[in-house]
Amino acid sequence: MADNGNRVEFTREMKDEYTILTPNMAPIHFELIKNVLNSFGYHLDLLKTTGREIVDEGLKYVHNDTCYPALLSIGQLMHALHSGKYDLRKVALIMTQTGGGCRASNYIHLLRKALKKDGLDYIPVISLNLSGLESNSGFKMTLPMLRRAIAALTYGDLLMLLKNQTKPYEDSPGESDRLVQDWIETLTGLFEKGKAFTQREVRAYFDEIARSFASIPVHLTAKTKVGIVGEIYVKYSALANNGLEDFLFQQGCEVMVPGIMGFMIFKVDNRLEDIALYGGSPAKKQLCTMLKWYFTKFETDLIDSVKKYPQFTPPASYAHLKELAGKVIGYGCKMGEGWLLTAEMMELIESGYENVVCTQPFGCLPNHIVGKGMIRKVKNVCPAANIVPIDYDPSATRVNQENRIKLMLSVAGA
Repeated sequence: MADNGNRVEFTREMKDEYTILTPNMAPIHFELIKNVLNSFGYHLDLLKTTGREIVDEGLKYVHNDTCYPALLSIGQLMHALHSGKYDLRKVALIMTQTGGGCRASNYIHLLRKALKKDGLDYIPVISLNLSGLESNSGFKMTLPMLRRAIAALTYGDLLMLLKNQTKPYEDSPGESDRLVQDWIETLTGLFEKGKAFTQREVRAYFDEIARSFASIPVHLTAKTKVGIVGEIYVKYSALANNGLEDFLFQQGCEVMVPGIMGFMIFKVDNRLEDIALYGGSPAKKQLCTMLKWYFTKFETDLIDSVKKYPQFTPPASYAHLKELAGKVIGYGCKMGEGWLLTAEMMELIESGYENVVCTQPFGCLPNHIVGKGMIRKVKNVCPAANIVPIDYDPSATRVNQENRIKLMLSVAGA
């Protein structure tokens, strides 16, 4: 037992024999990060289950007013434990934990409560965090692992962006999806050899990835350009947003989804804002400053690689997003996705994606303030904005959600 009450620790002895289950959020990013962790001797299984049964499983353990992402991720894990696929005495679970004011910081405790309800509280639950909230002797985020994971996140951002801008126009349907899988396999092999994560290597592979997508034969036709923003899980997870990206592709749209690296810089920058306002240790300030610089280098290299090909729309820098947000919202508004969500809406509109779907779990207070609550202000600054907020929760019907999006698209085509 470890320091957090009756928490079951994931020990060094467990590392070799245990399968670690993780819920899926961003398919490309999480596949790469899973492979990074496996290259360090872990045995992660990324759950890809979908369907109403995941929601129903989650409802057994998480109150439907709590948080839809918690309900889904816990439902996905409990569904896996009940599937018969795993030896329950040789399995562990892992969840990210931010340590911030969002309810996401409590998902891990809700998961342990769910395990206890089923008499499975002997199963270790690993908190993946950079805030020092919990530690496990058998699972440690070392510096080499962290460097590869950061590279993996940025590769995920680039692959997602280029796939979304190529897929609607490709001559051979499915070619961009196949290229994504090819790159996941290539990068995984490189990570296993200790390659493709230094600044110089990443810059070279960014260029190569951009070149490979630019080489896909396409026929450019007029498409409605749609951006997706929102709570981070519902924004990326097809399980949570009912396959929103695929639905928009089927409606003849080109889709832009802001990457995860901007969110990572936002989280580090928030710590620096706190230190500036309230004080803090010089060591913490130095660490956060270094991390922000390191993340920004990856972001800059990604943008530069995309800019080499005029057919692609590059993302804006975090610094530009912050500048846009400052026109309409204070930087102290930082719970959940905070002012970054508002900034992403403004940046998408500025980049030609005037039609925006704002995905939010029902009852997610930060999102209702910085998403739905900011639409009028954003429209004052960006008159071309065509924004529709969509709630996602166990009782929301897919038909209703899709009809509201179709209405937004009809306004776009008017």
